[in-house]
Amino acid sequence: MRRISASVAAIILGLAAAGQAAAQVAPTERVTVIHAGALLDKPGQAPRGASTLVIRNGKIEAVRDGFAAPESVGAAGAQVVDLRDQFVLPGLIDSHVHIFSDDDKVKARMEAANRDIEDNMVVGIDNARRTLEAGFTTIRDLGSDIRSVTALRDGINNGLLTGPTIVAAGRPIAVTGGHGDGSNNLNRDLAEAAHREGDNVCNGAEDCRRAVRAQISQGADVIKFTATGGVLSNVAGGLGAQMFEDEMKAVVDTAHMFGRKVAAHAHGTDGIIGALNAGVDSVEHGTFGTAQTDALFKKTGAYFVPTMLAPKTALDQARAGARSRNSLEKAEIAAKAAMDNHRRAIASGVKIAFGTDTGVSAHGDNAKEFALMVSVGMSPAEAIKAATVNAADLLGRSSSIGTLEAGKDADIIAVAKSPLEDVTQLEHTTFVMHRGVVAKVGGGRAPFPPN
Repeated sequence: MRRISASVAAIILGLAAAGQAAAQVAPTERVTVIHAGALLDKPGQAPRGASTLVIRNGKIEAVRDGFAAPESVGAAGAQVVDLRDQFVLPGLIDSHVHIFSDDDKVKARMEAANRDIEDNMVVGIDNARRTLEAGFTTIRDLGSDIRSVTALRDGINNGLLTGPTIVAAGRPIAVTGGHGDGSNNLNRDLAEAAHREGDNVCNGAEDCRRAVRAQISQGADVIKFTATGGVLSNVAGGLGAQMFEDEMKAVVDTAHMFGRKVAAHAHGTDGIIGALNAGVDSVEHGTFGTAQTDALFKKTGAYFVPTMLAPKTALDQARAGARSRNSLEKAEIAAKAAMDNHRRAIASGVKIAFGTDTGVSAHGDNAKEFALMVSVGMSPAEAIKAATVNAADLLGRSSSIGTLEAGKDADIIAVAKSPLEDVTQLEHTTFVMHRGVVAKVGGGRAPFPPN
């Protein structure tokens, strides 16, 4: 059994005792006061020093300078969390995740024929917990069974399950034989079953409108389509465009008509250009971007989600036999090109939102993306802003997440030292709160005794 340190145990016991005291004062409210040694309340701006956060019923009520006693901020009897020796910042946002993907790729392939959708749900529930404990309080899932991911999303929203807020795309819109067509290279029986479930697969502009509406009708918050080939699709054909411009435009216009933003999976230059011209809100991967695509990003205002962690991981997996042979050549090409093209895009001023393509890499390792972002020219402050302020803007949720301000969701994390000086600190969260509920306590001193 894993041992809990004395400081962690003291915090847990203190939280429980403070919770009892708060219940005596106001049994219908959940009130927490956090004392932060340093506070990056608005990423992109300078951090504050010693600060107090007041959280009531899952929302930030106030941010104060110094270590304010609960009664002085209208929170007598509140839980008090002492993070006076910690660096506190908003919960992180990963704009590109596949929450139901199993970390063990070989095992997943071997067991695929034996797994039911219920088995995959168990995997997704565990992945969600691990993601939240890693400090990611919001994710955008860009490719999962629509019924499963919306059930997981709603279970978390209703407090039945532990995990981050999920913005769900459902199945990606894809053309027959393209990246996202689940029937690629399967045997006859499995291919026929995939076709029966493949309401995401379309051919021609009108059919692509139908496919978008199908995902929305089942609960999709956002729409993803695959403008180009993909590294991990089990079909040869490279990484260039796989959808015609009228098909891409049909996807984007239909989604926007329904108030949904659109993410385009795009590796090849032609697919990136086509997606941006179609009016997408973000381009994922962007492996073969050019100066021309950089200029088009800035002209359209679309975000670039580089997912730097994915290419190397995919290549390692393909070389180890955990991916199909069709993936190996594409992985070699993508891994070689990605970082240099990402470096140029960042230097040119393209808007960047944080995303990892986790599910290719292991769940809970999302924060390893930060070091890669810094390695290609971003400052730690810029990388953190990409995972908070920028990602919140991309998701259309700036009013509720991305910064720590009154009225916003109490999505809060802490690390031992300033990530502005060492961005890898974000790989080791010591405290996680999601919508006012503590999900992880692993550092800091014991809280003040309840007042």
